[in-house]
Amino acid sequence: DKSKPNFAPSGLLAAATNTVKAVDGTSTVLKYNEPPEARKPFLGWRLYVFKGSEQVELLHIHRQSAYLIGRDRTVADIAIDHPSCSKQHAVIQYRHINEKDEFGGSKGAIKPFIIDLESTNGTHVNDEKIPTSRYYELKASDVIKFGQSTREYVLLHDEA
Repeated sequence: DKSKPNFAPSGLLAAATNTVKAVDGTSTVLKYNEPPEARKPFLGWRLYVFKGSEQVELLHIHRQSAYLIGRDRTVADIAIDHPSCSKQHAVIQYRHINEKDEFGGSKGAIKPFIIDLESTNGTHVNDEKIPTSRYYELKASDVIKFGQSTREYVLLHDEA
């Protein structure tokens, strides 16, 4: 008996296109692909990084459509060094979505979302754990925490 051919996707082609090679020859497969509705934002979004009550960093996150957050410095746009955080922990993604206005018409808007990339210790927005592998809409003044890290990332934009 010959076994039937298996035409199911193996994931090898996606792995080949999602691989980032480092200078030392090692390679990393990205866990995340940008969706077709990905856009660069018009507003100047910023992340204010706090350790305790002291601001330690200011990140301008409006220059590209997505920011990968994690411990792996070869692929992460925003590096976090806490051991409870995953190598590819989460992504802040700007997406173009259609909203209904008060008159029932539709208008487009570019909004920030965060997606947890099945990290071990999770991602928290306003002290609430967000579901993994799901886009979670971010609003101005949201407080984001990664894993067990005590650093807080406060999201604001130019008009906030």
